[in-house]
Amino acid sequence: MKSARFFFIAFLSFIALILLNASTYFVDEREQVILTQFGKPVGLAVNSDPAKSESGLHFKLPFIQKVNRVEKRIIEWDGPATEMPTRDKLYITVDNFARWRITDPLKFLESLRDVRSAISRLDDIIGGATRSVIAKHDLIEVIRTDATRTAILPEDLISTGIPAALPKIRFGRKALEMEILNAARDKAKTWGIELLDVRFKRLNYKAGVIDKIYDRMRSERQQIASKFISEGEGEAAKIKGRTEKELLTIQSEAYRQEQEIKGKADAEATQIYANAYNTSPLASDFYQFIKTLETYQKTMNASTTAVFTTNSDLFRLLKQIDSSASKQPK
Repeated sequence: MKSARFFFIAFLSFIALILLNASTYFVDEREQVILTQFGKPVGLAVNSDPAKSESGLHFKLPFIQKVNRVEKRIIEWDGPATEMPTRDKLYITVDNFARWRITDPLKFLESLRDVRSAISRLDDIIGGATRSVIAKHDLIEVIRTDATRTAILPEDLISTGIPAALPKIRFGRKALEMEILNAARDKAKTWGIELLDVRFKRLNYKAGVIDKIYDRMRSERQQIASKFISEGEGEAAKIKGRTEKELLTIQSEAYRQEQEIKGKADAEATQIYANAYNTSPLASDFYQFIKTLETYQKTMNASTTAVFTTNSDLFRLLKQIDSSASKQPK
């Protein structure tokens, strides 16, 4: 009798334990829970607003209500690498990733049911948005981080007289990532998903594309070098011009001072000659004699033939010399 009572109590305890387990559930802080009854939602036990409900132990109707757990944390999406063309008809392989979370668990449960289905849908919308954005922009827009990350802007190259062969960066990779995010975010909202961020993880190029990229980089570096060379030559020309100007100024000043000194010296010499000429008749005759001899020396040599008149000043001196020689005793 006692044995039958023991088994009956144990059976009731087991049934009570099963009923208790079926009527309670625990909600973790990292998840959201929606109760469904016969496949239809009957209550949102925990959502993103902690003021309405909290994590912990909760109760439900046993057996007829089902607990559906939805992730509350930020979830990673890592899409497949896909080959796609740019606007300048260059094929590249784009590998991007994203981060998302479930903000409307009821809508998410009704449309997608689980995370695996959500990732599959994100493959479609993010991949499609990526292809659409890449097809609208040139390759250089994908390579450059943003519009300000350029070595030399085309305006700077034009100001130096160097032709700017490189196109100006209008957007850059950051702007393209934001464009993809905005394009995919609205579609994701219809599933109760908030798309937080989309980034490029890797860009791979075909062999022909790599050659064109190297050519573009080489052309850019050559333009940078040409700009610096042009600026250096301009500065050298300015320095050389200033040096020549200063040299001419110094030479002109020196020549002026030289002529002033020569003029003063000639004036003093002339004054000395004039004073000596006017001192006495003897000095005057001696000065005239010296100047005449200087004239002979400058105008005549051993091969010179001269014809003088009898009243010429030059002939007069020669005549006096000849007369003096004839009067001397033999």
